[in-house]
Amino acid sequence: MSASAAKQTNTKPLEGLLVVSIEQALAAPLCTGRLAEMGARVIKIERAEGDFARGYDDAANGESSYFVWTNRGKESLVLDFKQAEDAALLKRIVSKADVFVQNLAPGALARAGLDSAALRRSNPRLITCDITGYGEGDASALKAYDMLVQCESGLVSITGTPEGYGRIGVSICDIGAGMNATIAVLSALALRERTGAGTGLAVSLFDGAADWMTIPYVHEMYGKGAPTRQGVRHPSIAPYGAYTTRDGRDIVISIQNEREWQQFCAVFLREPDVANDERFATNNARVCNGAALDAVIAGAFALLDVEQVLHRLAEANTAFAQVRSVAEMAKHPALRTWPMQVGDCELELIAPAVRAPWDAQRFMPAPRLNQQGAALREEFADVAIGEPS
Repeated sequence: MSASAAKQTNTKPLEGLLVVSIEQALAAPLCTGRLAEMGARVIKIERAEGDFARGYDDAANGESSYFVWTNRGKESLVLDFKQAEDAALLKRIVSKADVFVQNLAPGALARAGLDSAALRRSNPRLITCDITGYGEGDASALKAYDMLVQCESGLVSITGTPEGYGRIGVSICDIGAGMNATIAVLSALALRERTGAGTGLAVSLFDGAADWMTIPYVHEMYGKGAPTRQGVRHPSIAPYGAYTTRDGRDIVISIQNEREWQQFCAVFLREPDVANDERFATNNARVCNGAALDAVIAGAFALLDVEQVLHRLAEANTAFAQVRSVAEMAKHPALRTWPMQVGDCELELIAPAVRAPWDAQRFMPAPRLNQQGAALREEFADVAIGEPS
């Protein structure tokens, strides 16, 4: 490897940038955690009792799985911005920052004179990102915990089985808001390279969830109605769902076009004439005759053990997936993990989804509460703050 290639590999894209975040729970910590992975220095401001996500569980060697996932590589400073001395310290730190992220309750920082607009007036190059549940409109006062937003956005109404609603099994609205905030910050950093000026950004959990609901929304407003709850079935493609083998394993198959359907019938079902049955000859026909279609396919699955099913699906070149448990996912051949020190143990955590030349191949630990507090107070003790323009 050449010296220039080695330097590029070891240089992270956000090295030298300072991110300050008054954050809690998941959305904002996930955003700033991604920025930390890209090399930014992230100072996490916490209240005296700490980010409440520290107490969500103790699955990670006695620490919270949520916290160690989203806060690795950060610095922790306990600060009460309602106190004049700490408010002044926060202003001094932010005056040197490139990015400021917060997900407090709407109006909390404004009441202390520390809203994003005021911070940008003091530091015109500052990029601010306010993460809320529902934006600043009539719904802004609603509590915005993840499952509540799943309900309000309609996600729950289309998730689950015909017999009952289902929550998406991870905190998808929080995660989506965190990723949207990351995209927004990176976009604003790119804009600042051209203009020299910071930007005020706003992201809400509801906006992200509503964006994902575009297809059901269009069907409801302009089509024949939003899709109903399908369980492990697709509302508009068939066959695309789970079928059970003779030995009790669920396998999802997906047919995307007529060529695949004909091949599935000939090779897997071993009944090529089924492909030309008028009930099943097109995708729309298969969707309309879903119960009859499922009966044919389920009958074939019920005669075969899982290994026979997988072999025959591969022979038919049919797309499939095994419905795996978390324990089975943990042994998946595609899963990548990196080590991270958590307390006195080294845990293997799931590696970042983006593979990049600057990957470190291991995670920095998440900070203890106020771990860098004394050092940060000393570092920013004498910083001069510019006057608002």
